[in-house]
Amino acid sequence: MAKSKTKKAPQPSAGEAIRLRKQEKLRFLSKMGYKKMILYPLAVFVIAVLILAVHFPTLGIDLKGGVVVTATGITANPDNLAKYIHDQTGVNVNVESFTGLGGSGVRVYAPAGTDPGVIISALEKKYPNAQYQHSDVSATFGKLAQKQGIKAIVLAFIGMAAVVFLFFRNPVSSTAIVFSAFSDMVIAVATMGLFGIQLTTATIAALLMLIGYTVDSNILLTTRVLRRKETDVESAYLSAVSTGFTMSTTTLVALIVLRLVSTSEVIDNIAVVLIFGLLADFMNTWIFNAGVLQWYLARNAGGGKA
Repeated sequence: MAKSKTKKAPQPSAGEAIRLRKQEKLRFLSKMGYKKMILYPLAVFVIAVLILAVHFPTLGIDLKGGVVVTATGITANPDNLAKYIHDQTGVNVNVESFTGLGGSGVRVYAPAGTDPGVIISALEKKYPNAQYQHSDVSATFGKLAQKQGIKAIVLAFIGMAAVVFLFFRNPVSSTAIVFSAFSDMVIAVATMGLFGIQLTTATIAALLMLIGYTVDSNILLTTRVLRRKETDVESAYLSAVSTGFTMSTTTLVALIVLRLVSTSEVIDNIAVVLIFGLLADFMNTWIFNAGVLQWYLARNAGGGKA
């Protein structure tokens, strides 16, 4: 009597096994239930709005005008030096240290109308061998930069929203994507206020970059779930979140490394704002937007009932 041969189930490849393990670790997100997935990020958004109402980031010199005195060859604690300058001149200043190819030093930021010679004289008493230079930004130019920055953000956001609505042609999923991007920006600006990061032309550029970074992950999730090839919503969600976490994590690690090795204050601020925004995007994309999509699909499956 011939023995029957049993076929062995095909073994997943190494890459497929890693992907399955990653999805299993992230499965807890899909088990939260769409009500919690929607409410928790909304609560964080409301807290961020309240923070902005009482602690909006201060405007940088390039947005409000002022005087910048750069002293090369000085190594000092910025807070102590700011107090020293105030004691000597009576002017409230902000001081930041920097290190670059041209050497280390400090930058002193003073309000518009301040005589830079007064600040330089005070510094020369303590650091006579340092090299000094100064620049002025008029208040009028600062207001113009403010208007241009706000206009750029608004137009970029409107353009992004228009593309999303035209692509998906679904008001629920499109609104969820647009709100997620808006919430990412609000949370990023709120954390700037908490950590004392000024709103400058550089950080405005970072917010513009954030729109592109965050919308990518939302579009990935929405496309995978609404136009899924998988048999059920959870499988499509886990497939998207596995890919999206990898994308966002690699960007996040690169930004953290940039923040650690950078010696430029401008690059530091851009990196920090993007880090805040991407961390918020983890929540708004993979929890809030996913919750909205689950609610939308459950309502449709239930004949219009949520």
